Amino acid sequence: MKKQLDYKNSGVDISAGEKAVRFIKPLAQKTFNRNVLTEIGSFGALYRLDLKKWNKPVLVSSTDSVGTKILLAKIANKFDTIGQDLVNHCVNDILAQGAKPLFFLDYIGVGKLNPENIKEIVKGLSKACEENKLALIGGEIAEMPGIYQTDDFDLVGTIVGCVEEDKIITGKNISQGDIILGFPSNGLHTNGYSLARKILFEKLNLKIDSFITEIGNNLSDAFLTIHKSYLHTLSKFIDNKKIKGLAHITGGGIPGNLKRIIPDNLTTVIDTNAWSIPEIFTFLQNAGNVDIIEMFHVFNMGIGMIAIVNKTDSDEIISKTDAIKIGIIKKGKQKVIINYLK
Repeated sequence: MKKQLDYKNSGVDISAGEKAVRFIKPLAQKTFNRNVLTEIGSFGALYRLDLKKWNKPVLVSSTDSVGTKILLAKIANKFDTIGQDLVNHCVNDILAQGAKPLFFLDYIGVGKLNPENIKEIVKGLSKACEENKLALIGGEIAEMPGIYQTDDFDLVGTIVGCVEEDKIITGKNISQGDIILGFPSNGLHTNGYSLARKILFEKLNLKIDSFITEIGNNLSDAFLTIHKSYLHTLSKFIDNKKIKGLAHITGGGIPGNLKRIIPDNLTTVIDTNAWSIPEIFTFLQNAGNVDIIEMFHVFNMGIGMIAIVNKTDSDEIISKTDAIKIGIIKKGKQKVIINYLK
């Protein structure tokens, strides 16, 4: 008798998927509020916009991933932080236009479904959603052998937020004399990991649990530090219309992201002596023999978010947050000038 084929023999375990969903449901439900109208498992997720809260609401959405940072998580067998990375990254992206987050959806693609790993990932998603006051209302788990290798996985998120039309931050009102404020990062966040991994594992032959003296920490802890959310730090200043421009410093670094919000004929002049570049970046630069200009194009170099404000508002923001004055707006054709004076 010929052996019968089924979906499980083809590499897709439906029962494992159902088990993962059972793990996920209570984690997602912790983030629900009265605007969530569906349970996890519906064909679509329903979210009611509270029109009493908004006068002229504008929805802002973004989709992103955690990139190759997931490879470190896989090597470390640590899956509870990358979900937080993803949510915080997406929150920061829509915050750059003044939006407050409403709800979040995730996509997890795997080669072979491990319900326990999925539970840890969603635990991180749920934790960050609670901290940022948004609802995790749905998502997708896709087991796709042949697309992903057995232990491979990918993690992608979509966020939807809302901003009052008259509070949208575009950068169009930035003018000469405005002050550039930098808000410190707590590590690489979710960018630059392809270069970092090459330095750490190929050039230095380090292991995931290696202690790095220059950083004062082991590799997994230092490089799996959770991407910081700037929502609570910046919300009140956005509400008070004291921020003219925001740039989330992700792939492309300060020059690649700051130029996206600067009007023509204006230049941001950044003084790198204004802050102490964290040891994790100095270590990577020295170990990999990476040019300083390349470092600033790949990594955030210790500045995770940049705000541009009136000179009169800058002192207040600095006094109430950990912001650092890192530059000024001048007339000019080149949108970003970084003075590498160190």
